[in-house]
Amino acid sequence: MAISKEEIIKKYQLHENDRGSAPVQIAILTARIEDLRSHFDKHKKDHHSRRGLLKMVGRRRRLLEYYKRQNLEGYRELIKDLGLRH
Repeated sequence: MAISKEEIIKKYQLHENDRGSAPVQIAILTARIEDLRSHFDKHKKDHHSRRGLLKMVGRRRRLLEYYKRQNLEGYRELIKDLGLRH
């Protein structure tokens, strides 16, 4: 990851001991997805990893839908900060 997992957790956690809330999980998945994109530039035929990427994208999408229902304003800030939904 370009940014370490701990830095991502510190940035998006809702309280001091938060390590698993929706914003934290979404941010970590986004970082992993972006890292895999560069992997696929070099390894176009790596279909096993592509399946994992698709599973991560689906999990992030479901978490985003959940977070949108729970906290619309927080959802809007999160997608803006992460650069999703251009």
